[in-house]
Amino acid sequence: MFLSVFDMFKIGVGPSSSHTMGPMVAGAKFLDTLRAAPFQVHGLRASLHGSLAFTGVGHATDRATILGLAGFNPADYDFDKAEAALAEIIKTKQVVPDGLGPLSFDPKADLAFDFGPALPGHANGMILMATDAQGDVILQETYYSVGGGFVLTEAELEAGEDVDHGDPVPFPFHSGADMLEMAERSGKSIAEMKRANEISRGCSDSLEKGVARIWEVMDACINRGLERDGILPGGLNVKRRARGIHEQLEAERGMNLTAPHVINDWMSTYAMAVNEENAAGGQVVTAPTNGAAGVVPAVIRYWLDFVPGASASKVPEFLLTAAAIGGLVKYNASISGAEAGCQAEVGSASAMAAAGLCAVMGGSPKQVENAAEIALEHHLGMTCDPVKGLVQVPCIERNGLGAIKAVSAASLAMRGDGEHLVPLDAVIETMRQTGHDMHEKYKETSLGGLAVNVPNC
Repeated sequence: MFLSVFDMFKIGVGPSSSHTMGPMVAGAKFLDTLRAAPFQVHGLRASLHGSLAFTGVGHATDRATILGLAGFNPADYDFDKAEAALAEIIKTKQVVPDGLGPLSFDPKADLAFDFGPALPGHANGMILMATDAQGDVILQETYYSVGGGFVLTEAELEAGEDVDHGDPVPFPFHSGADMLEMAERSGKSIAEMKRANEISRGCSDSLEKGVARIWEVMDACINRGLERDGILPGGLNVKRRARGIHEQLEAERGMNLTAPHVINDWMSTYAMAVNEENAAGGQVVTAPTNGAAGVVPAVIRYWLDFVPGASASKVPEFLLTAAAIGGLVKYNASISGAEAGCQAEVGSASAMAAAGLCAVMGGSPKQVENAAEIALEHHLGMTCDPVKGLVQVPCIERNGLGAIKAVSAASLAMRGDGEHLVPLDAVIETMRQTGHDMHEKYKETSLGGLAVNVPNC
């Protein structure tokens, strides 16, 4: 099993990796299919199913689908160009993708929200169609956005294409037990094994530059979030709070009467800054998803700003360790809120951050695995119930609490010798089972929980 650090940490756009980035990626993939097809295409249609339908408007899924079919991609997304393109599409009822357009596409008539049963492969399903001059469908493809910006066609999902089929890597751990056994046998840290796997599939120079770029975007996202205020889009009138809290914390620096627990406010503020940017549709890094994007960068920033001996030179070790843990969760369970609730998003992010922090503080592989286990265990059962389908309430604060849990988990693990009763593998499997048993209304549909018990206006 191999999931690259660049699979777990993707630079993209808010507010959701599975509901915004995924549909945009699906649109781009469909355009590639059309470019290779022998048909003369005149128009496009799309239908959104399952969670993509129920919370699609709040997650900007409709917008992302339109932009994907117009040729936009999350990796090089330009907000101003996207706004101009959307306005033109609404006006002309056409998209003009490179090598294909112009193609007929009226967002009001050709983009459907299907609130019936979800498609069979995954809670996040969508069907993209190409039509001829008479409006008849001549080619269609079903796509599943399986979390973290990963997108598979129906055929790829059925064929197990979400499983790695590349060349063997030096340390092919499929579980936490495998990971610890290989670490003990080789004498390497988890980050060292992950780095060796990455290098075996690519270039060492591009790995270092790419990881540095991930942190650069994460840190810039924190800084933007700390500088901006106002009301987040979507209609809930949620105020940005990170800037105001950060200003209060800065004013309190050096005061003798500041309570020790105020450090939690710093962690929360860093995380909230990221998720407010995400909610506003800004550039973020999936970690492992957009809805949980604030946890890992908040813990890194906390470590750099407040922990003695912290050094930016060790951020790659943090991210590689976190990616290794995230890969185990995705491979053996899920990182999709629509599939397993928020335990799969913020819970996974907290486990990744706890492992990364433990590693850079000198933890052994056993302590790192213990840190991840503690963090994930104490998110088990967490539902995904966003109010009005927006990645705002409870998502923004939830990232702050996920960061706090991550730091606590790493600290507790460092106080022990790595020996513990519950293995990480058992917690990951429990999370998978819990997600399977969780009622659908608590899995990113806005049909239960806070989403129905909090006024939406």
